[in-house]
Amino acid sequence: MIFEDLPTTPTSEELIDKAFSRAARAGKAKGGLEAQQSMLQTAANIISDNLENVVTAWPDFAYEDDVDPFYYEIADAIVDVDRLRQSLSETMWASRKAREIHQEYQPKLRKTDIDTARKHRKQAFARLADIVEQIDDELLYINESRNDLRDLPEINPDEPTIVVAGYPNVGKSSFVNDVTNARGETASYPFTTKGIGLGHFERDHIRYQIVDTPGLLDRKPEERNEIESQAVSAIEHLADCMLVVLDPSGECGYPLESQLELRDAIAAQFEDVPVFTVANKVDRAEHWTADVETDYEMSVETGENVETVLDAAVEAIGYEPELPFEE
Repeated sequence: MIFEDLPTTPTSEELIDKAFSRAARAGKAKGGLEAQQSMLQTAANIISDNLENVVTAWPDFAYEDDVDPFYYEIADAIVDVDRLRQSLSETMWASRKAREIHQEYQPKLRKTDIDTARKHRKQAFARLADIVEQIDDELLYINESRNDLRDLPEINPDEPTIVVAGYPNVGKSSFVNDVTNARGETASYPFTTKGIGLGHFERDHIRYQIVDTPGLLDRKPEERNEIESQAVSAIEHLADCMLVVLDPSGECGYPLESQLELRDAIAAQFEDVPVFTVANKVDRAEHWTADVETDYEMSVETGENVETVLDAAVEAIGYEPELPFEE
């Protein structure tokens, strides 16, 4: 996952202390003018290199090749991506300024007396420290963003993906767990207190991803807050097929009419992907409150038609892996 290996970003104080303490050790190993030159070069290089490494560790949000639209939307739901890009830009500016200060002062440390060289070196140190202190807020924001993003659950945007939606207690999680033949992996996104259910299964040696999104797609769009709405926009980039699960018996605690209204809202938002209406609990059909038009009916509890629903989703996706070019 693109955010999990991001390094910790140092504070301005930590970076200045590191640069100047290393410079002091470098100076002790030399003598005279050479010591002053070595100290300046060491301090400038540490500051410039560390700041550049902070920036280059991040993907470039300006290019889709670096950040999939799914992860861009997810990141922007959690942090302010525009603010983050600005902070990274300011940090790269500081890295370049550190090198410029080194290039400006290094000639002044040659062919002069030791007292003048020491004076120039101290001036350069003061300017280096000032540059780093100017971006203290930027470094703090970069590290806060790193902490917020690095523990995102790993969802692969390149894998064909089925998203399961519907009100709570209609059988979504049970379906995901059943078709993946294991307890679904659950991990929490920062924008919801409930875990995202994630599972995998294979068909014809192709791995499919199936996602249950409690806290996001279990209520109407007007009931979501801004962060949740953006998270749903991210899911739009991820979904290759939507399964909207209904409980016509009403045992879930929600009237069928409300479930159908949610289904219609989801279908409207995910209009670019196949959306199937799936009635669960067909084994309790005698308790259904009304007849409902569905694409499929199943019972997760008994297993009836579960594979049929899954096969229909796979067929609707129609995923074909990219094959090596053959002449």
